Amino acid sequence: MPTRARTLLWSVVVLLATAQGVGAQTLTLDSALQTAFANNPDLAAAQWEIDIAEGGRQQAGLIPNPVASWDAEDTRRDTRTTTIKLSQTLELGGKRGARIDLATRAQDAAALTLEQRRNTLRVEVIDSYYGALRAQERLDLAQRSLALAERGLVVANGRVTAGKSSPVEATRAQVQLSEIRLELNRAQMGLTDAYRRLAASTGNAAADFESVATPSRATPALPAAAQLLARVEQTTELRLAELQILQSEASIGVEKAQRIPDLDVSIGSQYDAGVRERVNVVGVSMPIPLFNRNQGNVLAASRRADQARDLRNAIELRLRTETRQALDLWQTANTEVRTFNQQILPAAQSAVDAATRGFEMGKFNFLDVLDAQRTLIAARTQYLAATAQATDAWVRIERIYGDLARF
Repeated sequence: MPTRARTLLWSVVVLLATAQGVGAQTLTLDSALQTAFANNPDLAAAQWEIDIAEGGRQQAGLIPNPVASWDAEDTRRDTRTTTIKLSQTLELGGKRGARIDLATRAQDAAALTLEQRRNTLRVEVIDSYYGALRAQERLDLAQRSLALAERGLVVANGRVTAGKSSPVEATRAQVQLSEIRLELNRAQMGLTDAYRRLAASTGNAAADFESVATPSRATPALPAAAQLLARVEQTTELRLAELQILQSEASIGVEKAQRIPDLDVSIGSQYDAGVRERVNVVGVSMPIPLFNRNQGNVLAASRRADQARDLRNAIELRLRTETRQALDLWQTANTEVRTFNQQILPAAQSAVDAATRGFEMGKFNFLDVLDAQRTLIAARTQYLAATAQATDAWVRIERIYGDLARF
């Protein structure tokens, strides 16, 4: 192959590899969720509960095994009597049906628990993803603050050199720059930790991406309170609580069935060596429920059912309260975010620019510049806190109701 063609081919390979690498370095929310559902070990472990419950359901439907026995009376061979017998326990009182009903409820609970775990994992990924976004923005704001501080130091040094300002002004500018560098280091460490947390939620020990993509919208619009509260009974947590009531009632059925004793039927053959005669043996036995009628377990199961009903009501009350609180928090936080974007941050940036220009022209002292810079930095910090609150409110609603895109 000619050298020029080989060089061109190698360039194409490098470009393709670079393009693939760039695509893999930026993580989107959809890809993070897909990776988490496929690789998260906690979710993988929770999925086994379906098969575990299936095994319990299969076992509940089995009938007792027959019992084979051999008895010998008298150890002398000529006078020994031997009996061979086969016994079978016949369950009475609907025990098998009650066990099957309880095991079926356990299967339904396992499916709902898995759904709840998937919702929880989805929320964890979303929370970690937006935490990484905020860490990226915090780092970006720290870098912009560093540029402001460096500009202020240059201006202060210029005025000191020209003899128009005291060297104290340059010292103050240097202190401000050092503080912002410390904040920049903290922001870099926070970003690393946020990436690690996001990677862990997706089932990876280390982050295999270099940044996370910014969604088209910071947070989605939440449904109205009335619309959400009307669907409280459809939430996974409340459905699971109602299913636990059914499980408790099925447990009562199992305990009540235990009050009816089982019947043991046996059939066999007995041989008497002394008279050289074989006879058939038939037996029937049943415990007499004179003292133990399983009344204690029936009472305990009944009280557990009452407890499950109260817990269900408590869960509904908590979900309704948390929904209202999250919606209030979301509305307040979004109002703050809009205010910061439209008014506070632009005004604070303008104040920094005006104070810096005024200091260059000798109209202001450097304390005015420092005050404006610190005001802008504080506003940026409060802005990040407001976005964190908005995301937290959204995550709370998602944790309760699942994917809001289904509304």
